[in-house]
Amino acid sequence: MRRKKYLVLVAVLSLLMLGGCRSNNTSNNNSNSVPVTDIEETENKETSASGENSDVYMTKGISSEGLMAMYKALGRETKGKVGVKLSTGEPGGNYFLDPNLIKDLVQSVDGTIVENNTAYGGQRASTALHYQVAKDHGFTAIAPVDILDEEGSISLPVKNGKHLTEDLVGSHFENYDSFVVLSHFKGHAMGGFGGALKNISIGFASQEGKNMIHTAGESNTTMMGGVQDDFLESMAEASGAVMASAGENILYISVMNNLSVDCDCDSNPAKPEIHDIGILASLDPVALDKACVDLIYAADDKENASLKERIESRNGTHILDYAEEIGIGSQKYTLKSIDE
Repeated sequence: MRRKKYLVLVAVLSLLMLGGCRSNNTSNNNSNSVPVTDIEETENKETSASGENSDVYMTKGISSEGLMAMYKALGRETKGKVGVKLSTGEPGGNYFLDPNLIKDLVQSVDGTIVENNTAYGGQRASTALHYQVAKDHGFTAIAPVDILDEEGSISLPVKNGKHLTEDLVGSHFENYDSFVVLSHFKGHAMGGFGGALKNISIGFASQEGKNMIHTAGESNTTMMGGVQDDFLESMAEASGAVMASAGENILYISVMNNLSVDCDCDSNPAKPEIHDIGILASLDPVALDKACVDLIYAADDKENASLKERIESRNGTHILDYAEEIGIGSQKYTLKSIDE
């Protein structure tokens, strides 16, 4: 039954990417208010009983200045050639990160925007068309863009993986000394939500690598097949491979705006129902994603219902549990507001 459900999700996702269907979300509120009572400095009470908490920084200000403040709050300076990993967004969608929002941060680190081709088809499935999309969406106007799997894949080892023995990433990955993982947090048709972990797993994976993750190591030529939880666990394993390769030369920033239940890879995403929340950053992608999910659940019940249903119907938080289990991060965190 779980395999059948996963295959249906793959088929639905493919239709979504090509503009075939749309969720029934009806309203869009782009206010920058945060529907939580207190983010001054809080602990994740459910998981902080033991061990040290990871720091997750937050600002309500969704702005260029807010992004720069998040980068500085992390206290980790990028070195050498810097890749800024983000989603260039499928044509037709309009909720991907605004180039004008991220311009100052990208240019301050002298970054190159890096992406990989998609495995589901669409206009970003070929390198030439993907570069055109990056241009059309305004990214080439603010920084160089590099499609990492333009010249194929390289293999990163997966240590103690249950599903994967290797993670296939775009071959240009090895040309970079450090990475800023700049994610647009939102829902996702298959993962339940997309944040930092999805960005460093599916996002860094080449077309071959994406197929391997989706099929839990069974195929590098098709997305079809696999079990939902195995897919989520494979994303965590691939995340661990990227993190091990990058070492301390990687950091994570997530923008919680335009919170559609659909991802930036959707050509016809549902309109956001939930208020914009803010920008969060951490050196721990598991803690960062956990904090973002917690803020979704802390939002007004009338606003967050669709996104909560999307996360729960895909068992989306399983990736957090498994990522913590395999030791690539912690769900224990302290949320620290810089808005003072």
